[in-house]
Amino acid sequence: MTKRKRIIVIGGSAAGPKAAAKARRIDNNAEVVILQKDADLSMASCGYPYYVGGYFNDRNMLLCTPTGIVRTPTFYLNAKDIDAKVNTEVTVIDRKNHSVSFKNIATGETGSLTYDKLVIATGSVSQMPPVPGLELEGITTLKSMKDTDFLRKVRDEKIIKKAVVIGGGLIGIETCEALQRADIAITVIELLPQLLAFLDWEMAKLVENHVRSKGVNVITDNGIAAFLGENGRLTGVRLQNGTELPCELAVVAIGVRPNVELAKGAGLRIGETGGILVDGFMQTSDPDIYAVGDCVETVHRITGRKVLAPMGDLANLQGRVAGENAASENCVTFPGTIQTGICKVFDFAAGSTGLSESTARQCGYDDIVTAISASPDKPGYMEGKLLVTKLVVDRKTGSILGAQCIGPGNVNRQIAQWAMAIQGRLTVEDVVNADLPYAPPFSLAIDHGIAAAHVLQNKMKGRMKGITSVEVMQKLKNNEAPFLLDVRGPDEFEQMRLGIGETLIPLGALRKRLHELPADKEKEIICYCKISLRGYEAALVLEGNGWKNVKVMEGGVMAWPYPREK
Repeated sequence: MTKRKRIIVIGGSAAGPKAAAKARRIDNNAEVVILQKDADLSMASCGYPYYVGGYFNDRNMLLCTPTGIVRTPTFYLNAKDIDAKVNTEVTVIDRKNHSVSFKNIATGETGSLTYDKLVIATGSVSQMPPVPGLELEGITTLKSMKDTDFLRKVRDEKIIKKAVVIGGGLIGIETCEALQRADIAITVIELLPQLLAFLDWEMAKLVENHVRSKGVNVITDNGIAAFLGENGRLTGVRLQNGTELPCELAVVAIGVRPNVELAKGAGLRIGETGGILVDGFMQTSDPDIYAVGDCVETVHRITGRKVLAPMGDLANLQGRVAGENAASENCVTFPGTIQTGICKVFDFAAGSTGLSESTARQCGYDDIVTAISASPDKPGYMEGKLLVTKLVVDRKTGSILGAQCIGPGNVNRQIAQWAMAIQGRLTVEDVVNADLPYAPPFSLAIDHGIAAAHVLQNKMKGRMKGITSVEVMQKLKNNEAPFLLDVRGPDEFEQMRLGIGETLIPLGALRKRLHELPADKEKEIICYCKISLRGYEAALVLEGNGWKNVKVMEGGVMAWPYPREK
């Protein structure tokens, strides 16, 4: 009788169960075992903030299949013929003897199993600030079902009134919204100059303004110095600038690091980023061991550099690759990441794919062109909502390097489009005439993303001289005094205006009022409107009448990240 191949998977959250399920589908005769330290399996960890926030109330929805069946060990055994052991912590990987030792953390019972192929999916661990007071009760992360249950209890009891969220990244922002929905006064504390570091500053500032509009206190450029407490309980935090904030709850969300202790102990190679080193097959430095998910490093498909990418979707994709290779032979590969991500921010969404401008420059792209474009996602008569997009392009090749999109409109569609454009190595010229689906309930006749590509095309061909809101503000701070021309209508101006010394001349009246513009045809003139489509048309009018230094403020009033007069 032929010996059955035994595939052991360490870890039962996202990547591990996916690897096990794929291995079973590839080899129906293999013995597939999952060893999971936690009590639960296949947790939808990206859904934790939404359970905490009360978007749904059934905890089992974080653990169940699309048909509503909770993924228990019995489910895995009956539905997939996979032996899933929970509360089982792997303590040692013995590569020489092809075995793993484990302990049941509930009973203390120990044991070991031999393997033919091993998949490590040990995930990540939360980073904690190295400051006094971490032992106080009331400090948590949002990394596990235990954390989730604790924060959901906080929400339901409605006893805690003040909380801080330390870290303004994806998890921090989602946690902020979840707790604010429980009528808890929230302060977000971020060490960097901005929230959501995957965005460029001017885009992140628009998100910050929205967060503040929801009553959240946001502190940037300041970190945590100490947790303060009395009788073992948290009572406040001290910031690096000495400010003290009272609070009864602190959620730490300053990032994660790969959980590689088992791999290190087994002598597997660790990469330069701190994740387990794997190749495209998800194979480690040991040919019989694969690794997937948050514990590995992967390659950035644009720069070729090694990066950490702790995202649930990538974990599942990597698990699928490792499962097939472990069950058969190395026949499929994972190509890497372009670090696509999105998060909900109250009524906004914020997403990005590829490289931001700041990251592109850090990676050595010194000849890039960017454009910011704003428009509704669909017509006004279909209740279209605002989108603001920033594109980053290699000037020499026209290749799209990155895209960011924020706003209350359909951000997900835009980021998905740009992610595929980047993966397909498309250029701006490829996108300007892209054939996308159109009907008024779904998009504009010229999709927001295509319009953004048109802006970039016009800039790259020299038809439009764009200037960002950040550059405009810098000119004002330097007392350069450009002539600022707002070409919206008087009613729009009355409802909302920047108040930076602008002159209002509606586009329809511009040709008749050219005498009101500077007589010096070399004078710098900056045109804008609500989203700067009319601003661009105004610039063409002025250039056609002899003005030589005309620019368009990209994104117009809607992309202005600074305070407005009205």
